[in-house]
Amino acid sequence: MRTSRRIILALMLGAAPVAAPGFAFDGAPVKPDAALPLMNQPAAAQAVTAQALKKVPPASTTATPVAAPSLTSLQYAAEGGHPVAQWKLGRMYADGDGVVQDDLRAFEYFSRIANAHAEDSPSAPQATIVANAFVALGRYYLNGIPNSKVKPDTERAREMFSYAASYFGNADAQYDLARLYLKTPDASRDDFRYGARWLGLAAQKGQHQAQAMLGQMLFNGDRLPRQPARGLMWLTLARDNAAPDETWIRESYNRAFAKASDDDRAMALQMLEHWVQGKRD
Repeated sequence: MRTSRRIILALMLGAAPVAAPGFAFDGAPVKPDAALPLMNQPAAAQAVTAQALKKVPPASTTATPVAAPSLTSLQYAAEGGHPVAQWKLGRMYADGDGVVQDDLRAFEYFSRIANAHAEDSPSAPQATIVANAFVALGRYYLNGIPNSKVKPDTERAREMFSYAASYFGNADAQYDLARLYLKTPDASRDDFRYGARWLGLAAQKGQHQAQAMLGQMLFNGDRLPRQPARGLMWLTLARDNAAPDETWIRESYNRAFAKASDDDRAMALQMLEHWVQGKRD
């Protein structure tokens, strides 16, 4: 009890709780670097793919060309239909990680995954990769790819997000779908209801951007009944998991914390303690 309160106080006050891991919705510590499982396949092809994946250098700010054997092996596995290799190559081309950045090639790799595995079971080993491919495609459709056949298409993006959100239960897709519903200029009451539902589901699963957005809405009473303590709780959780460049989350938390009353802060602290304890029990 004392340990959890110390962690919560660190979260509320903005300190970095060194010994406190992030927690997933089901209570297990989050392991963002955990390796994705490989699908069943012939031993020879699996060995080639595993070797190729090990040789690919980590992401860095400076794109370093991938050694030809590694890239060739990945491409060989991808052409053989291996979704892990297809996903890795798609991310490499999307990020310019070791190769020349090429959004169209990334789009094509993600499309192969979606086309071949859309009906895979949500419990299949590759389900996370498939869901993430749909999310990546949705974001490409949302913004389009300059000088290509991929034009901005909000409805197509909505279809991609909806499928990943509903069939695979992907939290990033649920957040992106919520934003589409909530940010529509002429959003209807039904649109808002759908958006709020998806936002809540993503926040409960630990999607920190959804937590931040929901926290803002609850704290400010933005189209939701104002609940400042609960809003501050969500913003605190989001702030703790925000990436360094997500300054909007930290700024939202700082504004809310400064405006919150002592009672709101105390209640938010209790809610956070309940959240953490609920994750561990």
